Parts: sequence; structure tokens; C-alpha cells
Amino acid sequence: MLGVASLFTIAITAQVVIGSPIRSRTPYSVKETHFVPRGWRQSADKPHGLINLNIGLKQGNFEELDRHLYEVSDPNHERYGQHLSMEHVHELIKPSTEALDMVHEWLNDNGIEGFSYSAAKDWIAVSVPVETAERLLNTKYHVYEHEDGSRLMRTPEWSLPLHLHEHIDAIQPTTSFMRLSKDKTEFLHLQPWTPPGYTAPLNETISKVCNIKSVTPECFMTLYSTKGYVPKALKDNKVGFCNYLGEIPIRPDTAQFLKKYRPEAAEAAYKFPQFSIDGGPVQDGPLNSTQASDGISQEANLDVEAIIGISYPTDVYSYSTGGSPPFNPDINTPTNTNEPYLVWQNYVLSQSIIPQVISTSYGDDEQTVPQSYAERVCKQFAQLGARGVSVLFASGDRGVGLNRTCISNDGKNTSMFIPEFPTGCPYVTSVGATHQFEPEVVAFRPGSVRADGSFREIYNSGGGFSNYFPTPKYQQEVVSKYVAGLGGLYDGLYNKKGRAYPDIAAQGQDFAYVWNGTEGTISGTSASTPLMAGILSLVNDALLDCGKPPLGFLNPWLYSRGYKGFTDITIGSAVGCQVDGFPAKAGWDPVTGFGTPIFPKLVELSKGE
Repeated sequence: MLGVASLFTIAITAQVVIGSPIRSRTPYSVKETHFVPRGWRQSADKPHGLINLNIGLKQGNFEELDRHLYEVSDPNHERYGQHLSMEHVHELIKPSTEALDMVHEWLNDNGIEGFSYSAAKDWIAVSVPVETAERLLNTKYHVYEHEDGSRLMRTPEWSLPLHLHEHIDAIQPTTSFMRLSKDKTEFLHLQPWTPPGYTAPLNETISKVCNIKSVTPECFMTLYSTKGYVPKALKDNKVGFCNYLGEIPIRPDTAQFLKKYRPEAAEAAYKFPQFSIDGGPVQDGPLNSTQASDGISQEANLDVEAIIGISYPTDVYSYSTGGSPPFNPDINTPTNTNEPYLVWQNYVLSQSIIPQVISTSYGDDEQTVPQSYAERVCKQFAQLGARGVSVLFASGDRGVGLNRTCISNDGKNTSMFIPEFPTGCPYVTSVGATHQFEPEVVAFRPGSVRADGSFREIYNSGGGFSNYFPTPKYQQEVVSKYVAGLGGLYDGLYNKKGRAYPDIAAQGQDFAYVWNGTEGTISGTSASTPLMAGILSLVNDALLDCGKPPLGFLNPWLYSRGYKGFTDITIGSAVGCQVDGFPAKAGWDPVTGFGTPIFPKLVELSKGE
């Protein structure tokens, strides 16, 4: 188990001179404002206790890192596959001495005499009373309550001395209302759904092992042609997944799943390492009664069962990060540790050995996150890519946006599709979901009325266009072609010049899985993403076994060559916002990307054959 202290080169509890006046060499000016998202209201409760401020300093030479990243990720470049070391990445992004000195001076002048750093010193963390943070940022924190009952301590605006504006990119938690919701559907406990008119596959090999009501590892291995492949680069190859919100992969459940669906892999349920970051929970035994009643670990079980089920015996790393975003301030929980994403990023970037593929199934509406913070989080993923890591994110489960929520958060209440984050970051690979087998179609399940009369929303593979990030060069050609083919459909509802997602897709509906000793099914892009991670780890295994580097940042290769190793999906659309949404079409589309994997072809293409 590794604690959060290993994230930092220095770890000192901040000492604050309470009541000291704010001192600054220049006047304060507003650095950032962000509208409070719909669904949140300011509570009458007063914020109190400690708050862990993460100060993002301007990175010294990110443009150079970006250049390196694209050169080592472009299969047409002579440096392809020559990934950077941890030390090289840190050297490129470390802030200038001037930036560090000025921020140190600002903190010291205001009574903050101890702080901690990320490995590259581009983030400084301080733990201070809320009142001190308010004075330091010339702001006022409030407790905000969401309509679902969860709470956050945030502020809609904060300021900095003028001379620090150019040296500090972001400070959180301040204006970000992002909550790491699990990208899985609400259909966990419903009977599997068979679409009207569904036709079983004519291919006997597939029809024997693929049941639309409960899709198993044997089906995935057959459908995507990994069956019979035996991983060989076991010493070097690894695949990882991230847990938040108290999620823990439960070993006895995983063993039960593997004994039924991948018997030779059953022992792996007790062997994969669990890394605890910032107090993230880990355990070896079954769920206790409280955990079971809370529904904990459905997502984590899905992740580990999907990955081991397809990639055994490849090593699997499980990262569990504490600091669940919803924060209920009370006398028993005085410290606000509400940025687990950043904590995980800084931790893994400080490690010399990390998995070559990492899957994450958590995200939120892009507009809940201030753009400055979204950009900094995205740049963290670029660092992983430069080191040879393929970072995968689920594309979301609500098509182009959850019905009746498709309104801008800028005070104008403009009708718009709702992109997700971080899946819209150009440095990650976004994964959509499919259903059925011959052919595969866009994953979809209609809404339904619950027993209490409330409506259960539809499930649909997510897709869209970022409002924060422009279309990256690697996908400009296919995106512009797709947009032109729409003929003006949905004009004004999305950003035609934004980073478009997803990039690829895999099965994501009615997965067989085990939770709390009980067999069931589960759906979502949070199912397709770990499945895809497992398949890509097998591609890496084939590369490493013949002395080649791993895939690394996938997208430049994917859009120039790798797309030929995917089966195109042309049926379905990204239903949401009370419309059919973006349709799946021949070629790339913003609902299943280039489609689903053909493993032998991907191995061939990745080797340059």
C-alpha cells in the first residue's frame, strides 16, 4: 500500500498564522469566475474546518512536452515509440524559479509556512482553515447542496495578486463543481433487455458463446478474436484501472466470477496489487453488510472482472483514491479533500513504473469544470502519454446529453448538447459502447417507469464535441467530413470545431458480473472501457514480446493507421437531449468512433506490418 505522502518530494503540514492580514506586493484582481451549475443551491450552513488547496503553477515548457508527445506517438515520425522517462517529463514541466519564488513569497507573507509539492513541483498543496483560504484568495466559500443531497464547499469566484496571474493557472477546490460520477447506467438490477427485432448471429462460433442477455468473457474473446492468444511479456506488461467514491474491487466476488467464466484465471483475483492513495480503501475480504446496503463496489468489480476476464495473465494494478468529491462538512470531517482526480494524477506521475494502459470510468459534464482547471487536468494526461501510457476514458451513458438538462451553464440558458469531461480531453482515448453481435450496433436501452412512478432515463453510448478543447490535428480530417455529412443537422447545439469523441468502442451492455456473491448483469461505457483496456494490453504484450515499445498515446496512431483494425458501426445514434443525436455512419462518428476492435489486425498494424 502506498500513501499520498509518496506523491510529494516534501510533505509538511501547513502552519498558518491565524488572523494575519493578507499581504501582497500588488493589488488583488479576479482570476476566475464560474457559474454555479444547475441543480446546486447555496446552503445556509457555514463552511468550516480545513481545506486542501492545490495551486497549479504555470508549467515551464509544456509546449516542448507537447512536441515530444506527438513525435513519439506519430507512427510516421522517426522518433515513434521513443517514450520519455519520468525524469525527462518532470524537467520539461517544472515551473520557473521565478514562479516558485513568487508563490512561496505570497504564501510565506500570509503566514503559510509549510506546503507540499508534486514530483515536478508544478502543483503546490497547502492545508489551511477555510477562513485563511478565503483571505488568501479574497473570496468567500459557501456550502452548496445538490438536488440529490450531496454537498460541496466551493466559491463562484476567486482572486490573486496581479503579479501572480501569469504564474498560477488554477487553484482548486474553488470553482469546480465536478463530481466523479460513475459512468454506468441505472439498469443494474433490471432484467436484461432484448431489442425488438433482434436477430441472433448467423455465425455459429459467435452464436454458441454470445448471449445477448448476459455477455461473458468467452463471447468477448470470440467476438474480438483474442481467443487463443497467450500473453508472453508478463514481466513488463501491465494494465491498470482507477477507483474513486469509496469503490473497492472485491476479491471473493472476482474469484467467483472467474471460476465460472475464466477458470484458469481464478487465482488472479487474489494476486493483483491494490494501491491506496490518500486513504483510498482497499480490502481482501467480502463486502460487509454496510457496504452491501450502500451498493459499494459494483463499478470496481465490473472493472477488474472485465480486465482480467479478457487479458489474463497480464498483471493488473488497482488504484483506489480517497477524497470523495461530495463533501459533508461536520465536526467529524473537518478536512475537505475534494480533488481525488488530481491526487491520483500526481501520485501516478511520481511513480517510475506505471501500467502501459489505464482505464477510468468516471466523469461529469464538462461545464461543471472551469476551463482553466480542465486544461490543467488534461495536461496531466499528456504527461502520461509522453511516458508511453494509453489513457482510456468512458464516453458517458447519456448520448448527447441527459434529457431535460441540455442547457448552458453560462447564465444564458442556451439550448445545447452537453459534452463530458475528461473524455473530451485530446490527450486521452475515449471509448463508446455497443450492443448485439452480428452486426454490433450502438448501445441503447429505452427509459422506463419505476415502481414509484418516477422515470428511469435511457441508456445510450455517449458522444459529442468539447466546448473547451479544439479539434486536434490528428482527427481534423474525419471530424470535418462527418460534420459536413450532417448537412446542418443540430447546428447551434454543438461546437463543430471542438475535440470530438469517442474514438473507439466495445461491447457495453448486459455484461455478466458478480457483486456481493450474486451473479447479475451491468451496462455502460464503464463496461466497454475496461474491456477495451484489456484488449489493448494484449496488443502491448505482442509488441513488447517482439522488442517493440507499447502503443502509448493512442490517438495519432489510431487516426492515421490503427483505424483499419476496427469494425465500423453504422447502426444507432447518440440519443439524448430529446433528439436522436449524432448518427453512427460509415467511418468515424461521435457515438462509436472507428468501431470495435479486431485483435489480430491491431497487432499486425501496431507492428507496422
